[in-house]
Amino acid sequence: MEKHIPVLLKESIDYLNINENGTYVDCTLGRAGHSSEILKRLSKGKLFSIDQDETAINEGTEKLKQISDNFKILEGNFVNISAMLAMQGVFKVDGILYDLGVSSPQFDVAERGFSYRFDGPLDMRMDRTNNNLTAHEIVNNYSQDELEQILWNYGDEKFARSIVKNIIASRPINTTFELVAVIKKSLPAKILKQQKHPAKKTFQALRIRVNNEMETLESSLEQSLNLLNSKGRIVVITFHSLEEKVVKNIFKKYTLDEQQFYLSNLPYEVESSKDFKLLFKKPLKPTNTEIENNNRSHSAKLWVIEKK
Repeated sequence: MEKHIPVLLKESIDYLNINENGTYVDCTLGRAGHSSEILKRLSKGKLFSIDQDETAINEGTEKLKQISDNFKILEGNFVNISAMLAMQGVFKVDGILYDLGVSSPQFDVAERGFSYRFDGPLDMRMDRTNNNLTAHEIVNNYSQDELEQILWNYGDEKFARSIVKNIIASRPINTTFELVAVIKKSLPAKILKQQKHPAKKTFQALRIRVNNEMETLESSLEQSLNLLNSKGRIVVITFHSLEEKVVKNIFKKYTLDEQQFYLSNLPYEVESSKDFKLLFKKPLKPTNTEIENNNRSHSAKLWVIEKK
């Protein structure tokens, strides 16, 4: 199994500005890399980590137990963050972290169908208990127009039309490797020679559609902003332009008032009347050293918003 290295670890923990007696939420437990570092900094504080995958929860529990008992893992989707915390009697927190990178253990399990590197059924559901829509259903039953829209909108796949045409001609497609073969057949030779895997964009698009990821992120961020105490922060690590767009739009909505928008070209800063502020206007990117040591970090960006 590929070793998972948390992306932008130091920066994300630093910008959470952890109070040892505060309450923090890691919305994306995954392999517990960020959760571990938050927990190490808590004395009487409490960490709540969210994940919907059983493997991540079991592995995370064992890892965090070795640090302290000041944590609780909540099983479910972070779209339900407010309700999940309310069930624990928690209505305000001091910091919330989202690491949106694909790092959960489920992505290395062939039968989950997420990876073009392993042969398995076309599934791609993050939560197999609540979501009946699978990648198999989309690939084999959606119309040409529907499939093209998914590949364009969620994968920015320039060759969507050619891929979809061949998908429809090759139905039924039952496994990840069968789909990879169809995608390879649909792309020009010069694209196949590039370093990036030819199926990456299509698999990303299908995963996002199956799990309704962008709508889920938007709803969760809106809830998280309402959960923050004064001086509390939300730190988000994004990995592609769709995630960036969601984060940028919501953060702008909560930090930029109309006066600021119209006066933004002035040579001096105009104070916003909104309840939140951005810690920096442009997102932070990994250092060259981190990118060299961890290729997964090359597209990562870090965003931080604070409640005044």
